[in-house]
Amino acid sequence: MSPSFFTTPKVLISAILLRIILLFYGLFQDTYSPLKYTDIDYFVFTDAARYVSRGLSPYQRETYRYTPLLAWLLLPTTWGGAAWFAFGKVVFALSDIVAGWLIMLVLRSPAGGCMSTDRALKFASIWLLNPMVATISTRGSSEGLLGVIVVGLLWAVMHRHIKLAGILLGLAVHFKIYPFIYATSIIWYLDSEPTPATTATAPPSQQPSFPKSSQLHLSSQTLTTTSILARLKLFLTPARLTLTLTSLSTFLLLNIAMYALYSTPFLTHTYLHHLTRIDHRHNFSPYNTLLYLSSSSPHKNGQLHFESLAFIPQLALSAFFIPVVLAKRDLPGAMLAQTFAFVAFNKVCTSQYFLWYLIFLPFYLPSSSLLSKPRLGLTAAGAWIGTQALWLQQGYQLEFLGRSTFVPGLWLSSLLFFITNIWVLGIIIDDVGRLNSRTKARLS
Repeated sequence: MSPSFFTTPKVLISAILLRIILLFYGLFQDTYSPLKYTDIDYFVFTDAARYVSRGLSPYQRETYRYTPLLAWLLLPTTWGGAAWFAFGKVVFALSDIVAGWLIMLVLRSPAGGCMSTDRALKFASIWLLNPMVATISTRGSSEGLLGVIVVGLLWAVMHRHIKLAGILLGLAVHFKIYPFIYATSIIWYLDSEPTPATTATAPPSQQPSFPKSSQLHLSSQTLTTTSILARLKLFLTPARLTLTLTSLSTFLLLNIAMYALYSTPFLTHTYLHHLTRIDHRHNFSPYNTLLYLSSSSPHKNGQLHFESLAFIPQLALSAFFIPVVLAKRDLPGAMLAQTFAFVAFNKVCTSQYFLWYLIFLPFYLPSSSLLSKPRLGLTAAGAWIGTQALWLQQGYQLEFLGRSTFVPGLWLSSLLFFITNIWVLGIIIDDVGRLNSRTKARLS
């Protein structure tokens, strides 16, 4: 029998080599091609770091909409030379590797299904050896940093390291707002341990007996006077309280520190900007055309625009309904469904956002109908890629050839991509809804 490729050293070395190749290819393309490999956001990050290195605010750089921590992290990019300029790309690529390693650890753990190492590495390779993931990080997108924080959060919760989980949750929300949706799932998941009722263990002869009418009266009286307090007491477990207090403290301390340093621009650009954001470029969302029209009309004071309301259906689904229904069945699956819904319904949807949910695929796929029914899986993948390619074709004509394809081309392709995402989301919710810890362990 030939040795398996799926050993920890082979997979990790292959993942590192993939990213090294892409980093050097990026240097070549940036030098010789008019179409640059480096993401425009990376220039925003490094410009902000340059302002910080001069003792100024990172928000001096127009369109910098991130925590100052990111600009601080990339300070070495200001030290001069191509090698130091690529420092941030290396950090983001290494974050991918660490996230993949954590995925493997979760899959091998009892909470993750007790997979064998080679099987866990096969599913972790969906992230580690994914060309899309490697390309996005080596182009200079910071999503890899967020990925390692989110998977670290999942690992900490499933291993009951509650204080660490709280710190990571607070850091993740500070770093990029959307991970706050995971708080609902995690709190719902951290249920109290079931304890047997005392009367259930006592022999029937020792259990108190009352006339039926008295039992009904006592039961009714107990329910009306103590049920609410009892349920509240059961819900407010030490784990839930610890997670809530730790995450809130971390989030508030980071924000207070950043506000003390950078004042109102920090709040405006890092958080408040997203409420009225009207980016329409590179945007797969069906809101794309409406955002374009809104960007061309002046905003009047007191007038309510749809971009301020678009988050209502998005958050109702991703932060409330999905967690309540799925979190106790399978936490990683619930987090995947939440993130998928959040991205699909977001008014701004770019390729980088796909990484937010791709990182959860290794936890979902082993017990999914997309694998157990190959025809369904291939159809879903083909529809997702095909409708995305259709949008990209329309977007290319608009942004590179200067042809107005907003209506009907770009708008219809956005709707088709959105409908495909809703269909795939329905499959995910149905799969996770059928799961429990026993079936997951058996399928793994």
